[in-house]
This record gives sequence, C-alpha cells and structure tokens, in this order.
Amino acid sequence: MTDRIAVIGAGQMGNGIAHVFAQAGMPVTMIDVSDDALRRGRETIEKNMDRQVKKNTLSSEDRQAALGRIATSTDRGAVGNATMVIEAATENTDLKFRLFADLDRIAPANAILASNTSSISITRIAAQTKRPQQVIGMHFMNPVPVMQLVEVIRGLATSDETTRRTADLARALGKTPVEANDFPGFIANRILLPMINEACFALMEGVGSAESIDQVMKLGMNHPMGPLALADFIGLDTCVAILEVMHDGLGDPKYRPCPLLRKYVAAGWLGRKTGQGFYKYT
Repeated sequence: MTDRIAVIGAGQMGNGIAHVFAQAGMPVTMIDVSDDALRRGRETIEKNMDRQVKKNTLSSEDRQAALGRIATSTDRGAVGNATMVIEAATENTDLKFRLFADLDRIAPANAILASNTSSISITRIAAQTKRPQQVIGMHFMNPVPVMQLVEVIRGLATSDETTRRTADLARALGKTPVEANDFPGFIANRILLPMINEACFALMEGVGSAESIDQVMKLGMNHPMGPLALADFIGLDTCVAILEVMHDGLGDPKYRPCPLLRKYVAAGWLGRKTGQGFYKYT
C-alpha cells in the first residue's frame, strides 16, 4: 500500500517536506490557511525541482510526475485519507496543541501524527490526542530537499511500530533517520542553538564583528556557514522560540536568549525572510 501524506503548512519547511515525499513517489496534500500561502509553497517546490533538473539530479519527466502528486487545500479535512500527517506550522506551543487536538479528531484512526517541531515536547503534543502511541517527532533539516538528517523523536507513549514506520519513511526519502529522546531541543538544537546564542553574545560584547565571528567558525572549525549567517537562514524569531523552549524546559540560565537577539526580533529583523538580520539581503 502506498503511503498518503498530508503536510500541514506550506512555508519553508512544509513545502520542502511535500517536495521530498512527492519526489519519492507518494501522493501528498499540502494544507495551509490561505490560497496565497499554498501558491507560494507550490512555486518554491517548482523552482527547487527546476534547480534539480539543471543539476541533472532529477529528470524533466520525474519532475512532472512529482508535481502531479502534490495536491493543495485550505481545508484541514483534506487529511481524511492520509496514512501520515506531518505538522510543519510555526514553532508555537499553543498552535501545535490546537492543531494536534483537531488532527486527532479528523485524521484516520490508524494514521501517524508527526510534528516537524524543532524543540517542543512530543510527549506534551501527544497528550492533546487520544492516540499518543501514534504521535512522533519527525524533525527535518532546512533545506529539506538537500539535508540528509531526519531527527526521529519518541514521546513517552510513542509505540515501537510508529517509530519503525517513521524511520522507514525517512529512509524511503533517501534520508538518514536518527533517534533522539524527548528533551527540550532534542539533539540538533540542544547543541546548535547555544552555539548561535554564544555567537550573538560575542557580537553584543564587541568580541568581533559578525563577519569575524562567522569567518572564525568557517575557517577554524570547518563549518560550512557561520553561526550568525545560519541564524539569519533559520530565522531569528525561530532561534528565540527554540531557546525559550529550552530555557523554560531545562531551567538553566545558559539557554537564556541573548538580549541582542531579542532586540533584532523586536525590530522585525528576522534574517533572510525579512531582508535584514545580522546581515542585509537584497
């Protein structure tokens, strides 16, 4: 039986997730609150697939077939025949809780409900449903079509079968699933965000310019992208949200978001998506 995937959210992560499932041969329904968001998401998928065709990593025929597998809807009820629903909404606890309570009501009884959350407790998300054994974290990395890793996070009640099926689906996409336990930030952001936050403190305290800090990490530590440029890529508002989840959940002051990071978010300087963060983008 072919898996049928529903993706909640057509933004940066949601359209990437829809892209890789469709390319792997699975029918996908991408769901968002507005037709405009769905149009932008679909255009992004088309552009990214065009890039793959130019690089000869995808044939024109396979591109057309993959695009033909992607349906869009503004009606959440479109999850009605999915075998897996993947939530890729904004990193906001209350929003995710409301979504999962709703998805539990309308998705098929045997469907897995997965969250692409980068830091919020899967156990708490699962507790909003009557099927906690079928709720799991499936944390893709950005950009989804390029990055190899999928963090698979078990909640306290997640079953072995749900975990196995989720890992198998990740492998079917050509990804590598890595299991993480349900602690704030999981593995990836538990390690990454304190590094980004410390880079923000170093900038605030005048230890070096943004360019100097990023150059040191690129040339000295062989990182492909400096931490401040990476923060701009992730979105500074998302960085603050993840740090707040870790600060609240772990209670350690070392996770306190840097005041400069908060100031940039308050100014609306969120990184690449707004054209201004630690760097300016045209």
